Amino acid sequence: MPPISDDDLQRVIVGEVRPHSAPIELADYDPGWPARYAGEEQRVRAVLGPVVRRLEHVGSTSVPGLAAKPIIDMLLLVPDSADEAAYVPAMEAAGYPLRVREPDWFEHRLFKGPDTNINLHVFTDGCPEADRMLRFRDWLRANDDDRDHYAATKRALATRTWRHVQDYAEAKTEVVAAIMARAQPSA
Repeated sequence: MPPISDDDLQRVIVGEVRPHSAPIELADYDPGWPARYAGEEQRVRAVLGPVVRRLEHVGSTSVPGLAAKPIIDMLLLVPDSADEAAYVPAMEAAGYPLRVREPDWFEHRLFKGPDTNINLHVFTDGCPEADRMLRFRDWLRANDDDRDHYAATKRALATRTWRHVQDYAEAKTEVVAAIMARAQPSA
């Protein structure tokens, strides 16, 4: 897969595109990650109140035993993620800058934290991508072999120099797809 261009990233990044141009920092699983998530969950719920349809800890920091970039990934489902007026001003006033706007990919939005390193992914309630993220998390929590295979893949890729972190994420696509094929619900 070719590297992502700065121009492609600039179409979805809010603000300046800053190349990473380094290996990826991975940390062994930290049992403190769930508590960091819980603190951020409380803050986001306090900021948005009933706009929050669902809020979940996702990504590698949500899987015990899995190495991860030390960034807490969160999944926020709102009534309509394209309706930024319903939630973006309140989040930004609370110190959460909007960093990604992807109208062509499930109307995805992403906020960073004011003082905790988070990626707060926002989708519309019922979005299939949200279901996929939760299924992947739950599968890795329950399947040690796939968790360990994913960890080994991440560790091998993390040693390379990546112009953008998204290039590293894209490089994991084949392994994630294979795991997701096994994680499909039985018919």
